[in-house]
Amino acid sequence: MARKKKQPEGSAGAPLFMATYGDMVTLLLTFFVFLYSFSSIDVQKFQKMMFSFQGALGVLPGGKTIQEGAGVYAGRVGQDAGDAPKRTQEFKEGIAKQLQALAKEQGLQDQMIVQINQRGVTVSLSEQFLFAPGSAELSPLARRLLFKVGQVLVGVRYPISFEGHTDNTPLEGGPYGDNWGLSAARAASVASYMVNRVGLSDRNVQAVGYGSSKPLVPNDTPEHRALNRRVDLVILTDNSL
Repeated sequence: MARKKKQPEGSAGAPLFMATYGDMVTLLLTFFVFLYSFSSIDVQKFQKMMFSFQGALGVLPGGKTIQEGAGVYAGRVGQDAGDAPKRTQEFKEGIAKQLQALAKEQGLQDQMIVQINQRGVTVSLSEQFLFAPGSAELSPLARRLLFKVGQVLVGVRYPISFEGHTDNTPLEGGPYGDNWGLSAARAASVASYMVNRVGLSDRNVQAVGYGSSKPLVPNDTPEHRALNRRVDLVILTDNSL
């Protein structure tokens, strides 16, 4: 009886499970194409779906470098930063108009002077209606006006500095000692009213006394000295608090 020839062993091929795996991949792709043909799916969403599918199968396309992505983001930030000065100027002009209208409405254009400057918006409030001479207690008129001013400022996100000033006439007697003490007490009095009665945030407010060190005009006439006795309310758009 003739002996059967022994068949040579075939060379090693892919594992048997790869056939099943290949069928599964084909079926999945067919399924997604079938869904796509019956829908109005957004192209970008479909591309994202296919990207996720490819990633799940271990196929990832080449990605962009970190530097390239950072460059796109930096461009957007630069555009926003370029718009910031314009928005700040618009805010300054808008808030100044509101405060000037309030001063006119109250008939206090000479005692409530509003100016736009590099620091932000400064409202100079005259001692004449704020305090009695040598005192840091707010007058009834001052309280009424400050309440109205506060209603304009209550939503402002910038820091606000209350800065007291005097003329160079030495202070005689009283509880404050000198012009430094008087100016600081007056600034604190206005700031305290704005925080406790109007509702400004105390985290957004400071009170400073400068004495006679920062006059608006020379202290050479009674009228000029009266101008220098004031409390400045400064909306600091430069955030220098």
